[in-house]
Amino acid sequence: MKSTETYDISQIISNLPDGVRWKNHIEYQLLPYWLMPEAFGDPIGNFPTYRANDGSLIDENKLPPEISAALASGAGKEIINLDRNYIRVHGRQTYAYGVAYHVLGDEKYLEYAKAGVDFLREAFFDGGLDREGNKLIGVHSYYSKSNNRWEPEPRQIRSQDMAYALCGMGFYYYLTRDKEVLDDILAIKNYIFKTYLDKGMDVFKWVLEKSPDGDDPDRIELVAQLDQIYAYMILLTPSLPEPHQTKWKNDLVHVAKIIIEQFYSTEYGMYWGAITNPQIKRVGTPHMDFGHSVKTMWLIYQIGKMTNDISLINFAKEKAIKIVNTAYIEETGSWGRGFDENGIFDPDKEWWGLAELDQTTATISLIEPAYARYLVKTYDYWFNYMVDNINGEIWHMVRAKDNKPALELPKIHSWKNSFHSFEHALVSYITTQALKGENVELYYAFCDDFKKQFNEHFEETKRLIRPYLYEGKIIAFEESRKISFTHIR
Repeated sequence: MKSTETYDISQIISNLPDGVRWKNHIEYQLLPYWLMPEAFGDPIGNFPTYRANDGSLIDENKLPPEISAALASGAGKEIINLDRNYIRVHGRQTYAYGVAYHVLGDEKYLEYAKAGVDFLREAFFDGGLDREGNKLIGVHSYYSKSNNRWEPEPRQIRSQDMAYALCGMGFYYYLTRDKEVLDDILAIKNYIFKTYLDKGMDVFKWVLEKSPDGDDPDRIELVAQLDQIYAYMILLTPSLPEPHQTKWKNDLVHVAKIIIEQFYSTEYGMYWGAITNPQIKRVGTPHMDFGHSVKTMWLIYQIGKMTNDISLINFAKEKAIKIVNTAYIEETGSWGRGFDENGIFDPDKEWWGLAELDQTTATISLIEPAYARYLVKTYDYWFNYMVDNINGEIWHMVRAKDNKPALELPKIHSWKNSFHSFEHALVSYITTQALKGENVELYYAFCDDFKKQFNEHFEETKRLIRPYLYEGKIIAFEESRKISFTHIR
């Protein structure tokens, strides 16, 4: 942003879609896809990984056109394996129902989230968690229908998959403070840090031995580090009782420094997606894009705030702003994806990258409101082009050349579920309310023990209650359920 530029901040903020618009986005544009009977699984909570764009279940004898197109084009290699039901998808869909309850307050969404949690916890125990001794041999990545078992073998499980297995349970704990759920989360988190964190190299390993999918223990991936923060730790840490909170804060700072010191490219101002060897550190390689880099800055900034580490705050804020300015396309009021292998700007729109750029820009706007001028346009683009207004949810990719969805990429698959679209709506609701000077109203479902603590020791306990990843002053609460916040930062 040039220092000579001036903006009408009040007009910019006035032009942002209001909190009601974001609530309606969740209720009428996202949820319809996830409230179809086909979405719930049998039993409810055993959510299917794959459904067609219209929400129907997949008939392998008569594949829907988007699945056939993906498999024929090769795009489906990494995102479609109809024999598998992925645990990360269960975690993400559980998260989405939790967000719906959090914003809208309808108890049925909490019931769906609870069903997801119950399934996840049973799946964890089937996959190696011993309730009696709290011993773990790994949370398996997927259930193989043909083999009728959880796979892969424990040492072949990706550390990233184990992180996202905690995504839905983590949000449910944030809503309820259910100690039994927390005990399972702690066991799995401790296993990840004990088993995957290579103390010599000071990185989280991708896998511990070679897998049939081609995963190799020598791979050093950004997301193996980053998603320990993103999938569960950044949300849960401020909610934890001691001594866990202090331990997790230290762990967050440690992981942030791993990422900065080993993955950050000073030349490009972005993060390498992998650092397995020097040859892989090139522009246009997987995960070196605006979305991963800006998300990383957003999370490091939040860690800095949470731990009062001014060096992390300043590092992340400055570099996030540069990415935001680079990624924005003035002509279309939208975000680009990154740079290809030839260093050419890629203007296409991948759903999660747009979400991360919006969320980071909205966070920056809380302290530098002029950046909300980008959001006026990018939110408009999201609503106009990214939403499937017929069946609900968000398209995977929209082509910049014509603003049409890329239908060879199905709307949900083994890596695309409800997580990013619902987080995008939640963050947009919170930050927009804050920018407009309105209260943020969110629903919780605290268990009896925490509710008693909340009512009897309000001043002490309120520090454990935040509006998602942000800080806010509690100004009203109704039976410890509906809580109103102000002064969001």
